[in-house]
Amino acid sequence: MLMTAKKDRRIELRADATTERLIARAAEALGESVSSFTLRAAKEEARRILASSDVTWMPADQFDELLATLDEPDEVPPVFRRMAGQPRPYKRS
Repeated sequence: MLMTAKKDRRIELRADATTERLIARAAEALGESVSSFTLRAAKEEARRILASSDVTWMPADQFDELLATLDEPDEVPPVFRRMAGQPRPYKRS
């Protein structure tokens, strides 16, 4: 059994006459109400936008270069190399 979320929120839109007719015709072509059509279309667009916001696009060669640098260890700065051989300060409480 398919459960749908309770529709207890209202979204209001203002549109010009041409846009209203366009949406009404598209909804009718799909056998949907204008409200159902508009809500579905808005949800699809919202999901598409949010999905693409989680993706960073870059050229393939730049991506390959990025991956290659991850395989190479960073050079340790001299100050850290010097500190590596020294004992850590210890303070009793």
